[in-house]
Amino acid sequence: MTHLDLSGRTALVTGGAQGLGEGMAQALARAGARVVVADLQDDLGAEVADGLEGDGHGFVHLDVTDEASWENAVTAAASDFGGLDVLVNNAGVEITSLVTEIDPADVRTMLEVNVLGTALGLKHGLRTMRPDGLAGRGGSIVNISSVAATIAFPGIPVYSATKSAVDRLTRVAAMESGKLGYGVRVNCVYPGLVPTAMGQGLAVDMAALGLFESPEAAVAAVVDLTPSGRLGEVADMADAVVFLASDASRFVNGAGLPVDGGMGM
Repeated sequence: MTHLDLSGRTALVTGGAQGLGEGMAQALARAGARVVVADLQDDLGAEVADGLEGDGHGFVHLDVTDEASWENAVTAAASDFGGLDVLVNNAGVEITSLVTEIDPADVRTMLEVNVLGTALGLKHGLRTMRPDGLAGRGGSIVNISSVAATIAFPGIPVYSATKSAVDRLTRVAAMESGKLGYGVRVNCVYPGLVPTAMGQGLAVDMAALGLFESPEAAVAAVVDLTPSGRLGEVADMADAVVFLASDASRFVNGAGLPVDGGMGM
């Protein structure tokens, strides 16, 4: 067994029906984990789960903003899929706006999904994975923040704030888990811009706000800020999640891992 071999472990990925979450589910499955895809999109999520490499994968309906939904999801993972060793809090939403045009309804949506959703994931993940929990083997929680938590990029003020909150939640949860002997490492990833549907939509929105001449100009600005000279790929983010889920990162705890090509340095 290599340090990146997740055989015998069960991973739950929120927002796993598309985009980064789908790629993370695929990478975890390739590393040998049983993967539970968790999402609001039942048909799409079940299709992703069915297409994962290996056996034993499945889908659970999950609204990350709802406590009862979380209880059902972690119970299903622990009872029906062999446990819960890895939790990836990936589900998130981004709504573009200038500061002068912030809509309270949009703020509430991003706070509910990005902050409350992550907080509830930490709550129920830790409860399930700690020694007295239904799974009880410890493990790894990986929260998905954003390079937006580390830089001041225009047009995404509230999204940036919520992803900064994910970073703080990560570090406090790691400290509590250690102090209380839960045996669960908690880390986060700061993805750079990836041309998923969300990333492409962001570029279009930036142009619509008048911040850039075109979506292509917005993308070019991101590349110019990135020492690696390119956008991120889904696989870049997914491989980082596998690393943080695995024994290769066994002494990495309470950390934020930039996977942004240097954009946020």
